[in-house]
Amino acid sequence: MKAVLLAAAALIAAPFAPAMAETVAITNARLAIGDGSGPVDGGTVVMRDGRIAAAGRGVAVPAGARVIDAEGKWVTPGLVAGFSRLGIVEVDGVRQTNDASAGKSPFNAALDVAPAVNPRTSAITLNRAEGVTRAVVAPESDGSIFAGQGAVIDLGADMSPITKARAFQFVEFGEEGASQAGGSRPATYAAFRNALAEARDQAAGRRGDDALLTRPDAAALVPVVNGQVPLLAHVERGSDILQALELKKEFPTLKLVLVGATEAWTVAAQVKAAGVPVIASALADLPASFESLAATQSNIGRLRNAGVTVGIGMINDNDARQARQVKQYAGNLVALGKIPGAAGLDWGAALATITSLPAEAIGMGGEIGSLRPGRRADVVIWDGDPLELSTAVLSVWIDGVEQPLRTRQDKLRDRYRTANDGALPKAYER
Repeated sequence: MKAVLLAAAALIAAPFAPAMAETVAITNARLAIGDGSGPVDGGTVVMRDGRIAAAGRGVAVPAGARVIDAEGKWVTPGLVAGFSRLGIVEVDGVRQTNDASAGKSPFNAALDVAPAVNPRTSAITLNRAEGVTRAVVAPESDGSIFAGQGAVIDLGADMSPITKARAFQFVEFGEEGASQAGGSRPATYAAFRNALAEARDQAAGRRGDDALLTRPDAAALVPVVNGQVPLLAHVERGSDILQALELKKEFPTLKLVLVGATEAWTVAAQVKAAGVPVIASALADLPASFESLAATQSNIGRLRNAGVTVGIGMINDNDARQARQVKQYAGNLVALGKIPGAAGLDWGAALATITSLPAEAIGMGGEIGSLRPGRRADVVIWDGDPLELSTAVLSVWIDGVEQPLRTRQDKLRDRYRTANDGALPKAYER
């Protein structure tokens, strides 16, 4: 009986056991490193032990490596979803499948999304098949300006998605922050200053009887106020961005990252002077609210021209499912550069906004987002220019492991395209 149970357990576990990384050399590629440089022909990428060993022209193929001839096709790093809620939401309207927020919890900043990430969420498979290999996953605020601790995940076909747990804290400023803080922007800033002051007290072993934060919330903010963990702040209006930069002056150790930042181009010089990176919404070209009246698709191009580190994110833009659209958004920026009076990006810079730059913004540029040696081996082969809508993914590696690309949509297509009447569900008989 014991032997039978062990065998059954092995069968259950087997489909979810992670595959082992192998040494792979992809040769004869139209190669883009993801660091802002343009593509080169005749490139080679070598993956060894789950990391990039080498990438570029003239790279030697190691003895014993599995060699894949790309036949001139495009090869890039895997895409990084700079801001998303992948893996923590399946169906927005079904509360049991939505772990993005917890309005009834006594905790806010202490909430950690990592345990809630479900690698079987259908959106993860879909986005992996579209070349997205990593995602910055953030909680949503509900009852406090602090939403909690976000994670960086991989989109691999295994049950271990977390690349880095508690990778950042997420806070709401602007209109949403005002709503969560009690109704006004002054209430937001008062709540923020008080929270960081209580975190400092907690770190020093002092905690007053009048503390507003729970102990876990204050403890979660200690690495933020000490500059050990980035603070991603959702802020759209130009004046709100300036106020966020003033808060950084008040708390100089903060590793502040602006998210959304629709009107950031109007204060680009100040953002650059503060050394604050931005994860911007690339499609914001109309005033969707009173805090985004100066919306323009030239926002990212103008920020880059001002010297700001800026990547693409998708806050409040179907961010739980459609991270794959960052390819289109980056391609739009290339096209925008050809329009007189607009500010777009060249191809290499556009690819960097969805690979290395989001990684750098959250302090993980040394781990993910490019094909530089030592980075995690997230590699994609495409059948054409990855920033063109007509292009499809041919192969994906995450941490050096080749990934399956078959999605639920593929399975449904194949099931019903040639199904006989007898093979259809009962409902189809009518």
